[in-house]
Amino acid sequence: MRFGVTVGLLHPAVWRDFAIEADKLGFESVWVPEHLVFTEDMARSQYPGGEKPPVLPEAQLFDAPAMLCAIAQATRNIKLATYVYLFGLRHPFIGARAFSTLDAVSDGRAIVGVGAGWMESEWDAVQLDFASRGRRLDEAITVAKRLWTERVVTHHGEFYDFSGVYFEPKPACEPHPPVIAGGTSKAALRRAVRLCEGWVGMPGTLETVKPQLDLLDEILRAEGRGRDTFEVTVSAFDMAGPEEVREWEALGADRIVVRPYTRTSTAIEELREFAREYGVTPAAD
Repeated sequence: MRFGVTVGLLHPAVWRDFAIEADKLGFESVWVPEHLVFTEDMARSQYPGGEKPPVLPEAQLFDAPAMLCAIAQATRNIKLATYVYLFGLRHPFIGARAFSTLDAVSDGRAIVGVGAGWMESEWDAVQLDFASRGRRLDEAITVAKRLWTERVVTHHGEFYDFSGVYFEPKPACEPHPPVIAGGTSKAALRRAVRLCEGWVGMPGTLETVKPQLDLLDEILRAEGRGRDTFEVTVSAFDMAGPEEVREWEALGADRIVVRPYTRTSTAIEELREFAREYGVTPAAD
């Protein structure tokens, strides 16, 4: 099993050092949360899986791909992922450029975790229609992949319209960095299967995630796509112990994102303890 680790809920001042330690210990990936802005009325949008947002509107925000570029310079093997990037809030030129830069700086270690978003007020703040966010994200993913792989791109769509665009350099990771879609709705799972290389789930348990994976398998079959062409990432923050990993494997998980700490001040030591308990070891060079 591959283990990813999120820096969510840690103070951003320690993200870099935490990622450096995760790289040394052998964690496969580090996952950085992303929002463009928070708002005073963010609580009017129900957070998936909970009644209220998990953070305060005063929480510090950073540009996730830029932060990961800094982490890339200080690490060697660990993959660098967004958890998740609201691609539809930006023009795809901006998102595609951010991740192609991260991919170049990291020598192909970028993972483009994307989502449609849950906070309506964030979309209102940038004067974009919240109701069409899924379609906008779908089109942005399609445009980005074309920019990363085609010599010259012309596109005439619902949200984006341009002709004769060059986009260089192409990503180091061929044909492009993997795009992994988040979300628990049927539309989100369908997006992951139809447009992406994988799916990443919200924090959950074996019981809550299993129905999502069953639906995912149903969509994969309907689209004629096998699990061997698709990567499943689950988020399990409250595992009972190492024996639970086998149960996640049985459900078809390829990667588990964990949050093995309770506070910033003890996060690195708790990360080390998790690595010892769960058998996380550095990859052989």
